[in-house]
Amino acid sequence: MKSFLDENFLLQSKTAEHLYHNFAKSLPIIDYHNHLIPEQIANNTQFENISQVWLAGDHYKWRAMRANGVNEKYITGAGSDYEKFEKWAETVPFTLRNPLYHWTHLELQRYFGITDLLSGKTAQKIYDECSAKLQTPEFSVRGLLAKMNVEAVCTTDDPLDSLNFHQQLAREGANLKMLPAFRPDKAMNSDDIEGLNDYINKLESVVDKTISTFQDYIDALKSRHDYFAENGCSVSDHGLEQIYAEDYTEQEIVSIFGKIRSKQGISYEENLKFKSAMLVYFAEWDHEKGWVQQYHLGALRNNNARMLRQLGPDTGWDSIGDFSQARMLSKFLNRLDNQDKLAKTILYNLNPADNELIATMIGNFNDGSVAGKVQFGSAWWFLDQKDGMIKQLNALSNMGLLSRLVGMLTDSRSFLSFPRHEYFRRIVCNLFGEDIENGEIPNDLEWVGKIVQDISYFNAKNYFKF
Repeated sequence: MKSFLDENFLLQSKTAEHLYHNFAKSLPIIDYHNHLIPEQIANNTQFENISQVWLAGDHYKWRAMRANGVNEKYITGAGSDYEKFEKWAETVPFTLRNPLYHWTHLELQRYFGITDLLSGKTAQKIYDECSAKLQTPEFSVRGLLAKMNVEAVCTTDDPLDSLNFHQQLAREGANLKMLPAFRPDKAMNSDDIEGLNDYINKLESVVDKTISTFQDYIDALKSRHDYFAENGCSVSDHGLEQIYAEDYTEQEIVSIFGKIRSKQGISYEENLKFKSAMLVYFAEWDHEKGWVQQYHLGALRNNNARMLRQLGPDTGWDSIGDFSQARMLSKFLNRLDNQDKLAKTILYNLNPADNELIATMIGNFNDGSVAGKVQFGSAWWFLDQKDGMIKQLNALSNMGLLSRLVGMLTDSRSFLSFPRHEYFRRIVCNLFGEDIENGEIPNDLEWVGKIVQDISYFNAKNYFKF
């Protein structure tokens, strides 16, 4: 029987062990999509205790605590930092077979050297030890990133963001690269006319121009896209239920925008047309600049209206949706490709029922111009666990080229989430190792090791060119 979380965790054969320890383990990390706070990186924030760096903003843990009967006071409420940590520690033993159990103990080991299992009994000792270390220079934000050998991070930034903290770090000449990603979801959210108008008003202030017409709006957003490019951005990102690809005319969009600006109601069809037009504009700008565009598809957000009112969005009330993806996604990509305006594209799927759909869709638009031009992105959110990763990797293997995958990302708000890259690399090595042991692929460790290294690091390095 193997020991829990030993050096060969998740590696089920000697070949898998060899691939991980000799090819994947020591490679740097390029985390090309996360929700880290740029200010904390630029200012090299020092957290006072482990609750601040580990529990704040982590809705994975929040959902588990709620399921375990923990009062909201000790999750997002007025409970003290230690009380929240203690409630999390008491919850951890009940997370067996949930990836949180693995991640929790991986993070305690990798960052703090703690091998004790977290529980209510060990909570005080682990809290004190971690919090003491976090107050030392070695455990500052950048120190934590350095411990995980992080080479580059891409934050997620609204077009209105000043990017002043990205500029601050760039002026410093730090070894760590922190690059912005253009995330214009709010700029196309015509579901909320009042909110969209508030957003447009803020954009007016940022660009110092009046926005009355649709052309004014597009010009203002384009200037922000240009500004992001001037500040090192080469990646965009969209979080959508599904791709919008309705037919529309420019005249229709001009009219719809006029209704939006005058706070009139728009029809369901007009809403879809507006979103479709905005996606095309963003995609064309991405292609023009040679950016990589990312689409995170399939989340059904804010399911609990009562808790949304109390806590706001992104607090743990989202789930997998069952949206129809194929036809509109094909139409959208085909429109861009047909005009030779399809940028390098990564599609992330949240519904495992659509894995093969996405894996075959990318093959329609890989035109040989770039290796892996259109990517089936790594398993994300609810699927970035062992079973979800294996399903995504197998679907891509069966329908495309796993060897060209650009690897893992944290998609996290926590500076302690980077062992997820290790978790992913171990799973990849175990899959290849199992195939070699079974005689399903050749026992050519030099070549398979190269493929493992490419998936772990070099594909992303070549694809994003950070």
